[in-house]
Amino acid sequence: MVLALGACSKFVDLSPISEATTDNAYRTASDAEAALVGAYDAFQTEYYIWDNVNFNDVISDNYYAGGDNPELFAVDLLNITPVNSRLFNNWSQIYDGIARVNIILDKVPQINDPKLDANNRKEQILGEAAFLRAYHYYQLVKMWGGVPLVLAPATSADPAETNKPRSSQAEVYAQIITDLEFAASRLPDIYEGDASISKARATKGAANALLAKVYAQKPDRDYNKVLEYCNAVISSPAGYQLLGNYSFLFDGNHYNNDESILEVQFTGGAEANWGPQLLLPPSKSGDSWRKFVTPSQDLVKAFDSEQDTIRKNASILFEEVTWTDEYWAIGGGSVPFAYKWKSANGWASTNRQYLLRLADIILLKAEALNELGRTGEAATELNAIRGRVNLPATTAATQEAMQLAIEKERRLELAQEAQRWDDLRRYGRAETVMNNLQETDLRTGQPVNYNMTKEKELLPIPQLERDRNKQLDQNPGYN
Repeated sequence: MVLALGACSKFVDLSPISEATTDNAYRTASDAEAALVGAYDAFQTEYYIWDNVNFNDVISDNYYAGGDNPELFAVDLLNITPVNSRLFNNWSQIYDGIARVNIILDKVPQINDPKLDANNRKEQILGEAAFLRAYHYYQLVKMWGGVPLVLAPATSADPAETNKPRSSQAEVYAQIITDLEFAASRLPDIYEGDASISKARATKGAANALLAKVYAQKPDRDYNKVLEYCNAVISSPAGYQLLGNYSFLFDGNHYNNDESILEVQFTGGAEANWGPQLLLPPSKSGDSWRKFVTPSQDLVKAFDSEQDTIRKNASILFEEVTWTDEYWAIGGGSVPFAYKWKSANGWASTNRQYLLRLADIILLKAEALNELGRTGEAATELNAIRGRVNLPATTAATQEAMQLAIEKERRLELAQEAQRWDDLRRYGRAETVMNNLQETDLRTGQPVNYNMTKEKELLPIPQLERDRNKQLDQNPGYN
C-alpha cells in the first residue's frame, strides 16, 4: 500500500527501507522517511488485512469461517492447536513489523541532517515508530498474553541473542503504555496537507485512542485512565466527529472522513487490499466459489432484535448461491456475506479497514462511565451512537443492564472490524456467550458445541516458534 508519510507529496516516491545491513543505510532525512514507509507497510500483511478479523470476529459469535480452509474452521470452532500455520504466520508478520520500527528507533536519533530538525521532524518520526511498535505489541498481548519483548535491532544471528523468554502480560502492557506516552508527546494533532496524511499516519489522537483501549483491555484495567484518554480523543483539535450517515463509513467514497482516526491508504493495483475478494458474494466479486467470513445466525438475530436496519444493511448482504453453507443453506439458497468492504476489483480493491475510529472510542467512554458508576452519563454516550442509526434511546437503567447494552451496541457498530473477541474477554463473557450459542450444523441437524474454556481466551504459542526458541513455554490448556 502507499501511505502518505510526509509533509509534502515527494515522500510517497521514496522506496521503503525495511531492513538495515550497515550503518550507511541510515545517513539522511530521506533514509529516515523511507524507513518509516517500510514500517507502515507492515499493515499490508495477511494479519492486518484479514486474519485480525478471523481471530476476533470468526473466533467469536459474529461470523462463521466460511470458505474451505480447515485451519479457519478450527478457529471458528475453537479447536485451535499450536501447529495451526496461521498462528506462526501472524506471529512472524507482527514481529517483522516490530523489527522495522526497532531499527528506526535505534538509527534515526543518530542521523545528523538539518532536514530532520525542521519542524521537529526527527521527534515526529520517533513518535510514529513508537506508536507502531505499541500497536503491534497490543495485537500480540491480546492474542497470546505474555510474549518476548524485543526492543532493539538484532546485532547477531546467535540464538543466545535472538531467542528471548516471554515477558509477563503486565510487562508487555507497561511497555505499550510507555511507547504510547512517548509517541503522544511527540506527535501532532494533524499533519499539514491533504486529509489523507493525517488519517494515514500516527497522530496524537491515534496514540490517545490506543491508550484508552489498552487501559480497558489489560487485566488490571483502569477506567479512570480509559475515560481520560477517550475524552482527549473526543475533544482533540483534530476535530473528530461522527459521520451523520453510517453507510458513508463503508461505501468506498468517504474514506479519510472526520470519524476516522487511523486507516490504511489502499490505492489499488500493486498497493491494494485483496481481502474483499475473499469475502464478497458473486455479484460483487465476479466469481462463484464459496466465500469466507460468513455472518452468523446469531449476529443477524442481534441486528434484527434491535430493528437495526441501517447498520445491518451496511454490514451484511444476502445473496442466492449454489454451494452448501452448513449454517444457512444446504444445496444452495440465500446466504449472508460480510459486506463492510463493498468492492473486490479483481483482488485489487481500494476498500479499507479502519484501524481506529471515533465510534469505538465513544462506546469505550460509555463503558468507562458505567464502570465508574456514572450510568446516566454512559447512556448519553450510548445514545449518541444509537441516534446516528435512528434507534431509540436505551432503556438500560442499571449498571448491569447498561454493560450488556454497551456490549451489544459495540457488536452491532463494530462487526467485521476485529473487536468482538476483545470485548467478550474484557467483559468476562467469552465462556458464557460461546457455550450458550444455539447453532446447528444443517448437514447433520446436530447442535454445534464450542466447548469454550477460560484457557481458550488466549491462543497457543505457535509450535514452529517454540521449536526455534526453546525458552518459550506454552499457554495453559495446550500441549
